[in-house]
Amino acid sequence: MQFSGLAKPPIGVVVDSALGDGIDDVLALALLYALEGKSETRVISTSTTKSSLRSAMFAEALTKFLMGPPPPRPTSGVFAGFQRPVPAIGMADNGKLAQDTPVLQAVLDKKNDQGEPLYPRAIAKLNDTADPAALIRNALTAQNDENCLVLLAGPATNLVAMMALPGSMELIRAKVKVLMLAWGGYPEGSADPKVTADLAAARQLLATWPTPIVAAGAEVGSAIPFPGESLGTDFAWAPSHPVVDAYTAYHAQPFDAPAPALAAALYSIRPDCGFTLSAPGAITLLDDGRLRFAAAAGGKHSYLVADPARKAEIQRTYVELVSAKPVARPMRRRTQEKKDEVLPAPVKPSEPPN
Repeated sequence: MQFSGLAKPPIGVVVDSALGDGIDDVLALALLYALEGKSETRVISTSTTKSSLRSAMFAEALTKFLMGPPPPRPTSGVFAGFQRPVPAIGMADNGKLAQDTPVLQAVLDKKNDQGEPLYPRAIAKLNDTADPAALIRNALTAQNDENCLVLLAGPATNLVAMMALPGSMELIRAKVKVLMLAWGGYPEGSADPKVTADLAAARQLLATWPTPIVAAGAEVGSAIPFPGESLGTDFAWAPSHPVVDAYTAYHAQPFDAPAPALAAALYSIRPDCGFTLSAPGAITLLDDGRLRFAAAAGGKHSYLVADPARKAEIQRTYVELVSAKPVARPMRRRTQEKKDEVLPAPVKPSEPPN
């Protein structure tokens, strides 16, 4: 969808993950919304591969907090506009990864003094979520050519379902610059639960995804983890913060969280941030769930390499962005708003939630 005479918007990001199973993807989403507040990017779609209504609730509650309050209504002069609405949350309904987790409990079960949920959300039933394949497809449809990227930090289930929709492969080629993949270890590592959760989808994704793929492996996440000591200082502006609650519930403190998805998110928007790329090649999936990289001239796959000399710099950037106070991003004027408009995704038929 193109509109002549309008400035190209910041690059859009599709985020697909098993939200609630870990903390790395939570940190990555917080970083992306901080960069949105700086007009460096836009989160255009968020979906979970956990077949759990509580995962979708968590995604919405986190998104509402990270987007910040709506901008104040001016008392005089030209009306500045409303903050853009909280985007729909996509949720898989295949029955996989449906379990509740301490991360979900820490955020969703926290109450204020009146006994109400401390982190508001509107999702209460299955029909309040969107079909993830249609949601992602529609988000891509509304973008300028080569002006969006995809961050995958969970099983490939939702992306492969989107790829199967009519016309989606051509749409991906036209709209997506790169798929950032927070999976595995490189050039070869141990099996990753995010991969083994849906081996068939992972194999299909690696074999048929039509744009370049950049992977962030476990070795990058371990080399430059998120510094847990920042929780007690840099987030102090908020009496309660869902990222802090999720982080402390995920692992006993003190704890520096390995963060490959965080590295992938930062590199995707700021490629000069301190990571480099491997030589091009191909990532293949072994039968036991391990991923293996082989260099090859003209290959469409590569992986991130951490520069130890820039560890402190990267960690400062992590903390600065993840702990940033949310800045509301108003909707554009009407003509620009049309350019970013995302078609409504079909919702699922009513059925009992997990």
